[in-house]
Amino acid sequence: MKRSLILLAMACLTQAQLHAQSMPVYLDETKPVEQRIDDALSRMTLDEKIAVIHAQSKFSSPGVKRLGFPDLWTDDGPHGVRPDVLWDEWEQAGQTNDSCVAFPALTCLAATWNPELARRYGRSLGEEALYRGKNVMLGPGVNIFRTPLGGRNFEYMGEDPLLAARMVVPYIQGLQSLGVAACVKHYALNNEEEYRHQVNVKVSDRALHEIYLPAFRAAVTEGKAWAIMGAYNLYQNQHNCHNAILLNKILKGDWKFDGVVVSDWGGTHNTDEAIINGLDLEFGTWTNGLTMGATNAYDNYYLALPYKRAILEGRYSTRELDEKVRRVLRLFYRTTMQRQRPVGFLCSESHYEAARQIAQEGIVLLKNDGSLLPLKQPQRILVVGENAIKMMTVGGGSSSLKAQREILPLDALRARFGASCVDYARGYVGDTVQSYNGVSVGRSLYETRSPEQLRQEAVEMARQADVVILFGGLNKSNHQDCEGHDRQQYGLPYQQDQLVEALADANPRLVYVNISGNPVAMPWISRVPAIIQGWFIGSEAGEAITDVLCGDVNPSGKLPFTWYASLDQCGAHALDAYPGVWRDDHQTIDEEYREDIFVGYRWTDLPARQRKSMKGGGVNVLPPLFPFGYGLSYTTFELGNLRADKRVMGINDQLTVSVDVTNTGSREGAEVVQLYISDLKASVPRPVKELKGFQKVCLKPGQTTTVSISIDRQALSFYSPATNGWTAEPGMFAATMSTSAAPQKQQVRFELR
Repeated sequence: MKRSLILLAMACLTQAQLHAQSMPVYLDETKPVEQRIDDALSRMTLDEKIAVIHAQSKFSSPGVKRLGFPDLWTDDGPHGVRPDVLWDEWEQAGQTNDSCVAFPALTCLAATWNPELARRYGRSLGEEALYRGKNVMLGPGVNIFRTPLGGRNFEYMGEDPLLAARMVVPYIQGLQSLGVAACVKHYALNNEEEYRHQVNVKVSDRALHEIYLPAFRAAVTEGKAWAIMGAYNLYQNQHNCHNAILLNKILKGDWKFDGVVVSDWGGTHNTDEAIINGLDLEFGTWTNGLTMGATNAYDNYYLALPYKRAILEGRYSTRELDEKVRRVLRLFYRTTMQRQRPVGFLCSESHYEAARQIAQEGIVLLKNDGSLLPLKQPQRILVVGENAIKMMTVGGGSSSLKAQREILPLDALRARFGASCVDYARGYVGDTVQSYNGVSVGRSLYETRSPEQLRQEAVEMARQADVVILFGGLNKSNHQDCEGHDRQQYGLPYQQDQLVEALADANPRLVYVNISGNPVAMPWISRVPAIIQGWFIGSEAGEAITDVLCGDVNPSGKLPFTWYASLDQCGAHALDAYPGVWRDDHQTIDEEYREDIFVGYRWTDLPARQRKSMKGGGVNVLPPLFPFGYGLSYTTFELGNLRADKRVMGINDQLTVSVDVTNTGSREGAEVVQLYISDLKASVPRPVKELKGFQKVCLKPGQTTTVSISIDRQALSFYSPATNGWTAEPGMFAATMSTSAAPQKQQVRFELR
């Protein structure tokens, strides 16, 4: 009897011990976060540490249940919360509660030149992410627009590092104010999609620091981003998801980044480099999650069992591992362990309002000869083009969404003017695919008629219309605006040029609306009186475009890139510096950025002689179709009385440049005043001018306001490889305030001493 009681007691004790081990050990929440991280790290086993630095599913990584840390859930994308996928596959999970508001693509956000809208964008996205249970949003993207063929340019913020920097910081702050991490991508030099896993970028230190890194630096040092995603490409022969210079030296060393470096999905290639070169959290290796015949392929990630074996065999201590885990735990405390996070909400009226306002302010009026726009209640409108009826929230790669709704341009115009007043002709066929990744494109795009038949129908109908509105441009199919491939031509696809010419012959009252994230060639531009850049603008696309066409909204968008007339106006193409050269082993492409710091308007500003001297560069001296920063309005503005508050600037001083802006038209409208600085004599080649500040102002007819923008020494500096730092040389500088990067006559000079 006594022995039975002892055995029973031992059994109960064993059960109690097991129960205790399975219960979460909640850590003392009264301690500062860094102490709590130390405490948690000291309690974790080697297996628990290894587990938290790699994925457990397509989009999640495990927490530490025993210590009360829940799983971490990430999600694409920068323009809306991507629908949920199956645990191990890219296919949709088939849920009915994972729709979202589709916000405009980031090219459109950049075109608003309005940092406060970027903050609203980030906060609205964060609220949707919270409702969906997402802790890390994989975005925003701030890679530089280097070539207009870049398939993923629509996800980024244009060609200028200052514009991208000023727009990304409030986006991050708005998102992270809700306890949802921004994962800024793709760090760095991910400026094209073709062969993106094989491209080894060869770029000068000046170009790296002056052009390609400033937006990332601002995201880290000003926006305090909690996560950074490495890029697929290589820099100095190392993949960027485990790159010693980019991650260890610059990001974590120079910039003091205290967040988590996340691999792009499938961007990890080597255990040793991943251990020592700065990667913290591995995702997407063997992208179906079930490769290599293992029971759980996630255990075979480069930072999983191979890393554990390396530690157990004595090849590594736990020093590097503990540093990675410390960063991941810090991310937990900022997101999943942040007890005060709000609940969030999905598809709310405020989110649709935000999407619509961003779209309205980002749409760019490129041309308006004869004041064809805004439309004056025409009796008969003909809408032409596949892009008037094609959903643009579906497709394009990882940014594809399952939007709760997407209002198409044709539907919005019919709602505004009446269905009986708006006719439709397809005009051309681009892509008849009916779904992408399990999401339907809605209206059927099936078509049996030939391009000639479609074009002829549109021409005949155009002759009877008061005004013709052609919705053309690109779409999100492969080799257009799409992840994974670059465009194969600068011209419009699907014989659209022939369609534009034919419609211009039939009816001179022609409006062309270009739907794209990239510029396109417009050989017919002189024949089309009104042109609008409509971007990919999400759920409220049709409404926002109609608002601008009808004049309910006065357009105020400005181009975030240079709109070239032809590819040879772009430095990367003029110098044959794209797409690079395969090595003899056909494993890697070396791509030298020969245009160096002269990207976008910095290249088109250069005198022809200087362009030609740069390794045989072209001498095309024709101006681009539209300069960087350009955009028209339904009113007019005049800038005058340019002045600076001092003629001599000390090395530690600030200089304030001011200009008076007057609305000289008859409508209320907004203008973007842009400050450009020129170094008049430097010891190194410098751009003719560089954007160093901007401000958007709204004025009533006849109203005048003063715009003042202050700069400091940094705005006058260039990166010096000799000193591994920034240098501001004493001498003469010039400041210009303008409404685009087009050459300006008025400037004010000052001296830096």
